[in-house]
Formats: sequence, C-alpha cells, structure tokens
Amino acid sequence: MPLLRFFPAALVALLAAGAAAQPLDAQATFYLQGSASSGGTHLLTLGTTLPWKTSGWQLASGTLSGHWDAYASRWNYRGVRHSGLWLLGLTPVLRWTPDAGQAPWFVQAGIGITLMDHLYRKPGKAFSTAFNFASHLGVGLRFGEQRQQEVMLSVQHISNARIKRPNPGINLVQLRYALHW
Repeated sequence: MPLLRFFPAALVALLAAGAAAQPLDAQATFYLQGSASSGGTHLLTLGTTLPWKTSGWQLASGTLSGHWDAYASRWNYRGVRHSGLWLLGLTPVLRWTPDAGQAPWFVQAGIGITLMDHLYRKPGKAFSTAFNFASHLGVGLRFGEQRQQEVMLSVQHISNARIKRPNPGINLVQLRYALHW
C-alpha cells in the first residue's frame, strides 16, 4: 500500500523537525509509549514533543505551558482484514506544573488529529474514517539529573467526532517514558 511506505519517512521527518525547530533554551523530548485498550488492541508509539516559543503562563499556583506532540504509532490487533496499522498524530498540548513550575509532577491535556494508513476494523468494532481526533488527559513525573526524564500515565480517546458513522471510538490507557534534551 503506497500510504504505508509514507509512514516511516514521515516519522523521520517529525523527529528531525523536533531537533531543528527549537530555540536554544527550550527542551524537546523523545518518547516511547505503550498503550492498550480493553478490546485487545495494543500500540507502540515513538514521538517527540516540541515546546511552544513562550515561557508559559501563571495559572493559580502553577505554570501552564504548551507543546506540540508529534508521533507515529504501530497498532496490533486481531482484525477483520489486517492485524495492525500505522497511525500518525499531531496534538497541541497544555501542561500545568504546580509550585510556579518547580514541582516534579504535572498534569496535561490535549486534543489533536490522527491519520491511519487504513481503517481500523475488528470483530464488533469498525472505524469509518482514517482521519480521526485524539484527546488525552495525563499525569506525570519528571525525575533524574536536572529532571531530564519523565514518566506519564494517561487515558486517550480516538474517534472521528461523528464526521461519519459508524463512530465507535477507542479508549486507551498509556504509559510513556520521555527523555528531555
């Protein structure tokens, strides 16, 4: 399938953009993330976060910051025609860190877009679009020397927002390990 050949090249371009698009004082991340749904679909994701060119905003006793999350995921499942698919995603994310941004923990949320290389179809669940929206809510912890490492637990929902029916959506639990550089 021609679109499948596009995905590895697109992932390399996304990761290169993360390395090139940052001001010197910003910290981008590379991350590896595992996800699972209650229906037996498992994902492995490689991605990068690209900080916005602002230092953030004060919100209550914490700091609100933003970044882009660009990623590629491999989905594995027992489907009707396929046993897996590739997905590319791009999400603007807001992150709140308590104690004026000095706390080691944070919460974050985002709503973005995704594109699959073919439709997700398995017994009892079939997406009608390859283009979908992805929203997530997560809590994480930065640790290590200069807090350059991070783990995050999140929940994500992917669906087409009723652009076309059927629109069953999928809910995922995700565990991420990220390295800031």
